[in-house]
Amino acid sequence: MNTGIRFDRKMSEAEGLMWRLDKDPYLSSTFANLSVLDRAPDFDRLRRRMERASIAIPRLRQRVQSSPANLTPPLWVDDPDFDIDYHVRRVSLPAPGSMRQMLDLAALITNDPFDRTRPLWQFVVIEGLDGDRAVLVEKLHHSIADGEGSVQLSLQFFDFERDAPEPTPLEWEPTSDSSSMLNVDLWREMLAGPLKVPMAMVKQIREMIADPSQIPASGSATMDSLRSAFGQMTDIEPARSPLWNVRSLRRRAEVLSVPFVDTRDAARTLGGTLNTALLCAAADAAGRYHRALGSPVDHLRASMAISTRKQSGDGEATNAFSLARMLVPTAEMDVRERFAAVNAATVEASNGSAASLVGTAATLATSLPTALITRVARLQSQTVDFATSNVKGTPIPVFVAGSQIVNNFPLGPLGGVAFNLTLLSHVGSLDMGLNMDAGAITHPEVLRECLNDAFEDLVNAGRSKKRPKASGRPRK
Repeated sequence: MNTGIRFDRKMSEAEGLMWRLDKDPYLSSTFANLSVLDRAPDFDRLRRRMERASIAIPRLRQRVQSSPANLTPPLWVDDPDFDIDYHVRRVSLPAPGSMRQMLDLAALITNDPFDRTRPLWQFVVIEGLDGDRAVLVEKLHHSIADGEGSVQLSLQFFDFERDAPEPTPLEWEPTSDSSSMLNVDLWREMLAGPLKVPMAMVKQIREMIADPSQIPASGSATMDSLRSAFGQMTDIEPARSPLWNVRSLRRRAEVLSVPFVDTRDAARTLGGTLNTALLCAAADAAGRYHRALGSPVDHLRASMAISTRKQSGDGEATNAFSLARMLVPTAEMDVRERFAAVNAATVEASNGSAASLVGTAATLATSLPTALITRVARLQSQTVDFATSNVKGTPIPVFVAGSQIVNNFPLGPLGGVAFNLTLLSHVGSLDMGLNMDAGAITHPEVLRECLNDAFEDLVNAGRSKKRPKASGRPRK
């Protein structure tokens, strides 16, 4: 069955890097989506639908098989012990079933590490939410898909009407014996040509990471890429926040929604995009938070996920993104001034060499020890204060096992930063998940309220800029 997405048996270098970094719990790339449902779904129907989805999308029945000494990216192989009941579960909240109870439970589910011997996904229905509602926690590892890829995957279990007929069941057809193919594929790739990073260069790469001045000042395009990547990978300027200098494994989740059309129109009126609006509001809220706690700060360093799906071609990969880092203004200032500064920083970061950091770093890391690359990645995470990401969702109502999705709140991975604010558009709303390190963000409710205020001011600024100037004599 053609799902429109190509799934390779071998991980890309970037996916392999995320898989290896996951051994450090501070660098986990697991993310989730909290789909708030208007009523509890038909669980047996959901189970059947996900069983079918696991057949239509082979990746959902595959586990990761690492290569010896990480000489090549890991392979996806069939899980001979696949059990749908391990991956699709349900629990119930105790009374009164508040949003706070749900968010605390969802944060625990999301941050519980995956069993690395099984397929890297899990769906958990949380029943008992007040108002006879329920929540579907859709938890995936980033090596399976990025945010936009996961939206495409969701088409396998979404319906466009409440009582839609169930699709025809599918029969599972396992691939060839994956375990026996692994060594054949590995040796074929190794013997076909030199490794991408020859073993003789590994020692030099380690030394260059320790002392980037060893990289030649001029040379080939390859060396230019190396200098750019090493320059960013070895940038250890600390994050700017005077408050968020602690990192922990404790998590806190908050959610909020703002109107899609009003926010989009405000962003356009102010000369940018929804990406700019998201980052501008996050920077504004972060500044308000610091001032509220008596520690004002003029700039913070943010990272932003940049989709490369258009460049890579639709359906060619389940992960198509890069990360860009930039300084954003957080001092008290006019919304228009902040928006213009953030927009300029966003454009520069998107067009600059920072956008290629993930792919270049992944290529360089292929032949390096996991302990070394996790150390470098941990140092890099300490240079960033917070992260943002914008994911395109669905503009029309969708249903899951007879229940309508009324909100879709994404929880992006922290990766060592203080908070991640991820936005997902859904039926006229911009639903946002605020995933926080509770060791850094000691007043999570304050940050959430600061975000609400920042988005409200941004929308109002867009409206006021569109309002035509009054003509004639002023009123007395």
